[in-house]
Amino acid sequence: MTALGDTSSQTDAATPGIPDPHRGLSARALRAGYAARTIIGGLDLAIPARGITALIGPNACGKSTLLGTLARLLPVQGGSVLLDGDAIHSLPTRDVARRLGILPQSPVAPEGITVAELVTRGRHPHRRFGVRTPDDDEIVAQALLRTGVADLATRAVDTLSGGQRQRVWIAMALAQQTPLLLLDEPTSALDVAHQIEVLDLLADLDAAGTTVVVVLHDLAHAARYASTVIAMKDGAVVAVGPPRAVITAELVAEVFGVRARVIADPDTGAPLVLVRGRHDS
Repeated sequence: MTALGDTSSQTDAATPGIPDPHRGLSARALRAGYAARTIIGGLDLAIPARGITALIGPNACGKSTLLGTLARLLPVQGGSVLLDGDAIHSLPTRDVARRLGILPQSPVAPEGITVAELVTRGRHPHRRFGVRTPDDDEIVAQALLRTGVADLATRAVDTLSGGQRQRVWIAMALAQQTPLLLLDEPTSALDVAHQIEVLDLLADLDAAGTTVVVVLHDLAHAARYASTVIAMKDGAVVAVGPPRAVITAELVAEVFGVRARVIADPDTGAPLVLVRGRHDS
């Protein structure tokens, strides 16, 4: 079947959907899952070297499994994940941590740890013999400022609101100073204002040169913030491309099983999905 909005028939190696083994993050014939259960089978994918890539799809379609396997949080059952041409699961942990940051769903901070202490942990992969340097302190201070949590530095993380905690975790990832940042549903359980705060921060990171891969449930957010959208269903990639090519009424029906009208956002021109219920004509 030809995937809706699929760009994989093009021959440019830098095109999303075609693995480039020499740069960035890609998967070849990837099989992954949990224990004996396979969620993803035979998947080929390349993450664009710049921009924000959004993974979309229904619950249990394999988005988090794919992200976790790309980040080496989960083992591969077959095939490989390549980071700049190297099999990521065979690389030293410190090497991976210097090149790729990951923010999983619902991360848990040690009880009583302060914001500054947690963000400082992002510097661990770069320290020699565990020695903390003035450069480390400056990088942590900048990460706190960029995420708007510098005034919370002495607060315990477990006393913060959901939006504040999410920004603190992103600050830790920033302190890690990796060219790649993967985030699994960073806006889940946040109110609208905090969701936009987090997404605007990701846009700032993108503008500064960080490659961002993010799992999102809100199609409007994916359409507005992502430069590339990867739509998944049943552990497979259905479509890859820019939001206008991927987020269509046909794809929403195929992937999510709902009727929708897709119009252009009057402010940005990005796809705007208007979902129809059973009683809508």
